[in-house]
Amino acid sequence: MFDINVPTQFGSGVVRIALPPASLFSFPPAELPATIPAPHVAEATWKQPFNIPDDLYTQLLDVRVPITIASVYAVTVVVINRINKSRGYKPYGFSHTPLFKLFVVLHNVFLAVYSAWTFIGMFQAFGNAWADRDQPNGLVGVVDSLCKINGPRGYGNAATYSPVTNQWSIPNPEFKLTAGLPDQSDVGRLWNGGLAYFGWIFYLSKFYEVVDTAIILAKGKKSSTLQTYHHAGAMMCMWAGIRYMAAPIWIFTLVNSAIHAMMYTYYTITALRIRVPNAIKRSLTTMQITQFVFGTNMAAAYLFVHYTIPYPAGSAALKHLSKAAPAVATAVAEAGSIPWLKKLALRAAGAEGIAENVGGAVAAPATGYTQEMMTCVDTSGQAFAILLNVSYLLPLTWLFARFFVRSYLNRKDPKQPTHMEAAEKAGMDALKGLSREIRRAAIEGENSENTDEEVVKAHVQKITAQTVTQDSPVRTRSSAANKAKAAAAAAASANESASDEGFSTVPAKKGAKKQTKSERESASNVPETKGQNPFGVLDNNA
Repeated sequence: MFDINVPTQFGSGVVRIALPPASLFSFPPAELPATIPAPHVAEATWKQPFNIPDDLYTQLLDVRVPITIASVYAVTVVVINRINKSRGYKPYGFSHTPLFKLFVVLHNVFLAVYSAWTFIGMFQAFGNAWADRDQPNGLVGVVDSLCKINGPRGYGNAATYSPVTNQWSIPNPEFKLTAGLPDQSDVGRLWNGGLAYFGWIFYLSKFYEVVDTAIILAKGKKSSTLQTYHHAGAMMCMWAGIRYMAAPIWIFTLVNSAIHAMMYTYYTITALRIRVPNAIKRSLTTMQITQFVFGTNMAAAYLFVHYTIPYPAGSAALKHLSKAAPAVATAVAEAGSIPWLKKLALRAAGAEGIAENVGGAVAAPATGYTQEMMTCVDTSGQAFAILLNVSYLLPLTWLFARFFVRSYLNRKDPKQPTHMEAAEKAGMDALKGLSREIRRAAIEGENSENTDEEVVKAHVQKITAQTVTQDSPVRTRSSAANKAKAAAAAAASANESASDEGFSTVPAKKGAKKQTKSERESASNVPETKGQNPFGVLDNNA
């Protein structure tokens, strides 16, 4: 356990790093609290061009939806992979049509634009939820803005859910719940600020992204295990994060949308037959691996963070924390009517008015407040979503790292063979040459007096000598000198023979017909003419 003491306007606060309570790790996770739908707007804007019906919002977060789609997707990929293999991975005819190519381009353009829109909206929501630079609560105020995503902005104003009482509560008595739930008009925190809207649509986009796999299969290629695992796992992780309103799901939505905006822009360019440098492809893969490492560590850290929240002495929220479980109406009565009217006036001012007027914690003296230690994660459902995302990202990081190594690091340029490799190749060539010579000698041996054994032995010696002196890639000075001496001796012997005979020998013409045995015997019976002059040509008396 490690504590960091932080001075706040409500007294001394503490940020603690410690093991999470065992109560968070229960499976199956608790169904409560129910997911709070995205807030509605009166007029469409670029940030929220349409409202999502509350019933549709809740129905599509039923666990059977992602499980069914992910299962059908995985089974379909396995089946079509086998079909493509049986076809020799030949592309289907329609994949060469202009209409299909146009669809691929439009698909990538749509996802690139959509991902950029999601990133911009989430970036703005994250900026609005981040604690003010001049807020007086330091680190504990920053932790509060990242851990608690429901309720009004400001340290001590967040809406927290108690799994003991199964009720929501707000520590600051100046703010109240609506029908026992955080009010959808509250702004300044991530959920109402954009995560509920962008995150839900981003969850649905994971179903559409399987079109990437359909395009690959239509081209007759094999969909890799990495891609199948990536798409199916993303469906389940986004579902869990939005369904249980887990705070770390902002990491997935914000960072992944930025990576996808760049990635689908790259796919669009390649679909238009524009060559992209290999360095850009490597950079995209590196950024994907980086987001997985960052997301895994950041999400897991939420489980180990605890911090103190200020509770006014005697407030209803403090009684909730003390397991008294009073009714929400009692909390309103204790808060009084003046704070309620103030809250109505602030909400009537609109989102910007609330964000401005309720931007920081309520100004109050340090006395009269109790600092209560809270976990960053409230429910077992949120803990389940974090564990599911971490379990998904760890093997995904390994798969992407393996892909990076195989695609970029293991590709080596052709190089010259080493001495050992060259010697091995020369030996194999010598064996092939020896086999040819043996076959040739066996054919020629039929017309020779020498036995087959002698012929084979002579050719083996010949090939071995050639291999050692000529074909060996490892040459030494001694071998070169021996070769030179042998050549000189052969030349000297030839000169002596030429001087003795009076003329040089003429080498036999290549391909000349060999003499038969009878021809050699008749030639040996010719009388020797050396020293004789039968025709008197050289006779001095002639």
